Amino acid sequence: METTEGPEAISLIEAVIPVASLIVLVAVSYFLFGDAGANGPNQVALTVATMIAAFIGRRRGHSLASLGEAATASVSTGIGAIFILLGVGALVGTWALSGTIVAMVYYGLQLLSPNYFYFTATIICGLVSLSIGSSWTVVGTIGIGLMGIAYNMDLDPAIAAGAIISGAYFGDKSSPLSDSANLAAAAAGAELYQHIRETFLSSLIALTIASVVFLMLGRPGDFDASIKIAAMQGAFHISPVLFLPLLLVIVLALFRVPAFTAIFSGAIAGGVLAVTIAPERVIAFAQAPAGMPDALALLKGVWLALSNGYKSDTGYPSVDLLVTRGGMASMLNTIWLIITALAFGGVVEKCGVLDRLLSPIISKAKSAGSLVASLVASIFATNVVTADQYIAIVLPGRMFKGAFEQRGYAPVVLSRAVGDTATPTSALIPWNSCGAYMAATLGVATLSYAPYAIFSIISPLLTIALAYGGIRMLRAPTQRT
Repeated sequence: METTEGPEAISLIEAVIPVASLIVLVAVSYFLFGDAGANGPNQVALTVATMIAAFIGRRRGHSLASLGEAATASVSTGIGAIFILLGVGALVGTWALSGTIVAMVYYGLQLLSPNYFYFTATIICGLVSLSIGSSWTVVGTIGIGLMGIAYNMDLDPAIAAGAIISGAYFGDKSSPLSDSANLAAAAAGAELYQHIRETFLSSLIALTIASVVFLMLGRPGDFDASIKIAAMQGAFHISPVLFLPLLLVIVLALFRVPAFTAIFSGAIAGGVLAVTIAPERVIAFAQAPAGMPDALALLKGVWLALSNGYKSDTGYPSVDLLVTRGGMASMLNTIWLIITALAFGGVVEKCGVLDRLLSPIISKAKSAGSLVASLVASIFATNVVTADQYIAIVLPGRMFKGAFEQRGYAPVVLSRAVGDTATPTSALIPWNSCGAYMAATLGVATLSYAPYAIFSIISPLLTIALAYGGIRMLRAPTQRT
């Protein structure tokens, strides 16, 4: 029976229960299923945790209808991410079909060395992400090629993924073109370019440390790629023309075309390129029935690559392993994970879980260092609970804004701490939309690459260290003497 009174505030224990339940369930899932937990068990864990949160909310007077609406509203915020995932899946399929991925690996094997591959991958991704402001676009294009190079060099895929993500998040956090950077500045009430200046300084330090670590992780010794290069030449006609889809995506990103549009345009371009330069491969992949016109067979082949990915049968095992991938269907498990995670985040936010957990933390933070450390912990917790970096930017930023103002700090101090934490740490959480995307796109489980996502780990620690050291803790104009 529905109550007519308004919902009551939940207790601290009630706020802890759904979060603790999620952590325990995911831990058990990982113990039982390992990395395969992302293929279904983790989604079940999130659904059960959502039901636990809904039960607590119902006890406190929330109607099931309102909790359902909160879950639906939260899931709706992830529609953009879901479409980007579908776009990346389609892009990988047609780039495998056209030979774009092979070309990236082919030239990479000739130019790069295992001695400095991780370092180079970090710098390349950092420069491109700074130019376009999108970690997802960088990982979904250049990152895919770099992972292919790493596999063919017999390098550790987890370290390679960590290097790619480290570079990608450098620009996502410190480029004026980044939506997360703009949101962090807006949430704190800071001027954008002042925010960019402060976050760029902290980001540059973090990237430098990460680059040194990746340089040290390079594998010394000789590397002979001649056999693998010969196999690629035997299976594909490789030329710089194959980079046209990649160039198109980068140009569209520079012109601030929405990420899905840019990525899916790159997918279509890959299909058109495949039809233009290798129609026989497209027709063979389509397995068209006898008598079907070539035009329809070509359309079927590209369509299959977009939807289900490309399945290679060149006779060269190393090449087939590289390009048998992609398709929108390859992203469905990740989309399932994002939907259940966002539903959980919507219900716990509606129940007031985060407010109840964060309020005591804010009240007990006395020094500048403890205040920033509390903010960092709160942002990470929000990334864990809500599975969305944008909520992790806005919600803690809003809740801590008054505390920073009362201490006399300039808004950019808050925005820098938010930017240093919310965006990079989102990639460290398996069920967060960012962590799920990185794992699905790079083919490495989040918990496997997380220890090597050096930039994402150092960034929040650095912002805490700056606060405790009193470095760049700018005062608001009214507080200056």
